[in-house]
Amino acid sequence: MKKVYLDNAATTPVDPEVLKAMLPYLKGSFGNPSSVHSWGQQARRAIEKARDQVADVLGTKSRRILFTSGATESINFAHKGLIEAIIRKDKRLKPHIITSSIEHKAVLETCQHLEKKGLVEVTYLPVDKKSLIEIEELEKAIRPETVLVSLIYVNNEVGTIQPIKEIGQRLAEISRKRKKKIYFHTDATQAVQYLDCRVGWLGVDLLSLSGHKLYAPKGVGALYIRQGTSLIRQQDGGGQEHRLRAGTENVASIVGLGRAMTLVSQHQATNSKKVARLKEKLVKGVLEIPKIELTGHPYQSAPHIASFVVQEAEGEAILLRLSDQGVAASSGSACTSGLLQPSHVLMAMGVPVEKAHGSLRFSLSKNTTQKEVDYLLKVLPGVIKQLRAMAPKGV
Repeated sequence: MKKVYLDNAATTPVDPEVLKAMLPYLKGSFGNPSSVHSWGQQARRAIEKARDQVADVLGTKSRRILFTSGATESINFAHKGLIEAIIRKDKRLKPHIITSSIEHKAVLETCQHLEKKGLVEVTYLPVDKKSLIEIEELEKAIRPETVLVSLIYVNNEVGTIQPIKEIGQRLAEISRKRKKKIYFHTDATQAVQYLDCRVGWLGVDLLSLSGHKLYAPKGVGALYIRQGTSLIRQQDGGGQEHRLRAGTENVASIVGLGRAMTLVSQHQATNSKKVARLKEKLVKGVLEIPKIELTGHPYQSAPHIASFVVQEAEGEAILLRLSDQGVAASSGSACTSGLLQPSHVLMAMGVPVEKAHGSLRFSLSKNTTQKEVDYLLKVLPGVIKQLRAMAPKGV
């Protein structure tokens, strides 16, 4: 059976060059980077080289990069660490956070956690039918107590690109006028492969990312922290990562992340064009099937994510039938697909519940081929036709 992997927004395979860079640190170069002997110092040098590689892609200095277990930890640390630092400085302040209704669960649940503890108030901005945030609505939501704005760069479910650079500029202007800093965080997990993520250009103070979305292994990520941004560490027990994250570093995976970031930077333009062409072909072919709609923004969208709602067929059922045909896809995000609930992103966009249950996401990679897209377009119409024929009539 042909195997076609179109779930790269959930995770990507480890690139052979990344694995090659990692292998020495899984074998002979196994030292603890906190040790003073040669084995330890070899591991330390490898980590600092990886830090340089990540910093280079993000256009910042190495000391501004913190390694974590992934974007979820980076997001938790950015939000909780910042709020704790602000409250410690001014115990009378109840900080206000602005985020959006289409964020990754790592942002939403972290904000909800802080709310439940009574530490903050949160505004969840609405989005339009194409999942875009309106900058005017963001500005209206700002209060004297607003300390943090956290917005996703590329939505992981529908692929819409938010105007992060423009928002960064506006927040900087507002901060200058009121002489009080509003910190700006972006989840760039789905953006790093294909978009400009230079932190100075974006105007962000905090940026989170995960390795396994860009051909590095699972279990490693990074957080950019702008100079002057105070965070209280959330994990105690040692002096690693500039004394901000205790625990012996995952050396091999950090090395893999550094190498993956370099490869992404070197091939970004070429891969973006290739993937965008394949996405265009895929979208055109899928929309030829009756009663299917594209979700997200039609052109202000990342090149690797194509999201649809299919009427008269359940998304989960489509996935199972496609899997039987050797095709891997997803319905909503990988982090929520185990829940029997409609996508919170689609609901925020105003998609009716019955349509949202028919969500279907294909996500491409630099390894995706035209033959694989052709195969999907060959089997998908039959899968949907079969499921529609099985559906109860008149419901």
